[in-house]
Amino acid sequence: MTELHSRAGTGPGDAHFTVFTDREDAAAVARSFARPGTRTLPHPSGRPWLVGRWADEEIVTAQAGRVALAVIGCCPLDAARLRRHAERLRDLADAGALARSLPGSFHLVAALDGRVRVQGTASGLRLVFHATVDGVRVAADRADVLARALGAEPDPERIAVRLLWPAPYPLSETSLWRNVTAVPPQEALYVGADGRGARHVRWWTPPEPVRPLADGAPSVREALTAAVDARTRGGGVVSCDLSGGLDSTSLCFLADRSAARVVASTWPGRDPADTDLYWAEQAAKHLPDVEHVVWDADASPLVYEDLLGIDDLLDEPTIGVMDRSRVLRHLPGMAERGSRLHLTGIGGDHVAWCSEAYYHRLARTRPLFARRQLRGFRALWQWPLGGTVRALADSRPYGRWLADAAGQLRAPMPASVTTSLGWGMPPRLFDWITPDAEQAVRRALREAAATATPLHPDRGLHADLEQIRSCTRIVRQWDRMAARAGVPMASPFLDDRVIEACLAVRPSERVSPWQYKPLLTTALRGIVPETCLRRTNKAAASMDAAEGLRRHRGDLLALWEDSRLEALGLVDGDALRRLARRPATPGLRDAILYSTIAAEVWLRGLSRTPTS
Repeated sequence: MTELHSRAGTGPGDAHFTVFTDREDAAAVARSFARPGTRTLPHPSGRPWLVGRWADEEIVTAQAGRVALAVIGCCPLDAARLRRHAERLRDLADAGALARSLPGSFHLVAALDGRVRVQGTASGLRLVFHATVDGVRVAADRADVLARALGAEPDPERIAVRLLWPAPYPLSETSLWRNVTAVPPQEALYVGADGRGARHVRWWTPPEPVRPLADGAPSVREALTAAVDARTRGGGVVSCDLSGGLDSTSLCFLADRSAARVVASTWPGRDPADTDLYWAEQAAKHLPDVEHVVWDADASPLVYEDLLGIDDLLDEPTIGVMDRSRVLRHLPGMAERGSRLHLTGIGGDHVAWCSEAYYHRLARTRPLFARRQLRGFRALWQWPLGGTVRALADSRPYGRWLADAAGQLRAPMPASVTTSLGWGMPPRLFDWITPDAEQAVRRALREAAATATPLHPDRGLHADLEQIRSCTRIVRQWDRMAARAGVPMASPFLDDRVIEACLAVRPSERVSPWQYKPLLTTALRGIVPETCLRRTNKAAASMDAAEGLRRHRGDLLALWEDSRLEALGLVDGDALRRLARRPATPGLRDAILYSTIAAEVWLRGLSRTPTS
């Protein structure tokens, strides 16, 4: 079986690229990024354009006269078609229209007359960073690659911000190195011909959520089908999660219609009340050509497993380390069955469903409808009437909300209705965070509040976009881990075209207390059998998390010995060690340790990863 702990930086887990302008001084800097195993693609002039590590199947390039284009990632576009686009490109801004027309998930890099334009995905799954290295502006898809070139250390104050539970937008999207700049997902990076000036230009705006469900569902079906086809059109064997939930089940049925042979993977839950296996088996009965692999529930990795052994190349802390073993453990088994790619249903909860925060606006624009729906949500989520009324009456703008959060960092966790109907979960710090770290966080929040605008004026759409981007930042790191484990992962629900199709549907029809995921069930009717569309809930896996905390308390205790966060003065190591000895402490089951563990694991990984 494939070993999950091969040395970081020596294989697929180290895929990356850097981008350079067409200048002699940039060429000199580009040569300093070359390492054993890296590849270089030239500008039309012959000077280095792209330097990094990538597989042949991950990139398509084309040149036409003064224009060069590169698509890096998953996109059903061949070199001939890309060349035709290059022949028509007269302005770098035209690359944005090209990106918006294509399915898949990819970076798009364009060069014209010595200038370059680099963009990732609106979802945030593929990011762009830039920094000035020896006087030359360099772009990259990973912040750590640029930081290593600069010899820079992470900024302790920015690390402190990541200890928030959760870190709110825009602080959640800032690079951990002050001299490495993150490009917002909805913007593209332009670097001028002088190789120094850089600017961000918006290329993506979310659709207005105005389409009726009946009109929008066919577009969702088309976009999701195209997203799956982009991964399966090459045939061979692909594997797919089949958790029993609607998201992964839908992808299995779409993949089964393709040229690829499908292997479905199911991890049953340990909880006897978990019905995932039942629903997965119901789906498998309708997929006779799909090999269905059911793993032993007792062999399923627990949350918190193997935290001490993680040495993946990560350019920011991620709470995904808590579930790393759960995400990767079955991939060697899929590789043994010939899988070249593993599809997950991750993201379906974020795009096929939506935030109840839309009802903050709907309570004002459609009060009778909103009242009826909110009554249902109150019954479903046990929202108290008083809390619901107060949440609906709260009309603070986003900047004010952020500023107020800075003064409430040690307050008790807010009620769920406050989070659901507001701008999001107000961030909190916990007892083990030091006063110095708290002061740095408070300052960062207040500075952000002075200029911050939400991702969208409607707090529902803001919440949807923030949740999508929070999800993709985790998946982005899991994808790197999975590639290193031997089977790359893909999450079609997080493709930009799928997100756009889902967000365009009216929220009043996308989220309902009376129906589970109506958008997905309507879109996939006729492809997924009715018996599978009838599921109205999902498993929570809380038992696995609680057992993981108890079983791996020794690892947690070891994690806080010689703590990197403690050395930086950001946490009270003694307090964390006391907690590790008492895993049944009330509150820990609410995942409040996750952000702290993520930062500690990341800092330890930085000290282990190679610098050359």
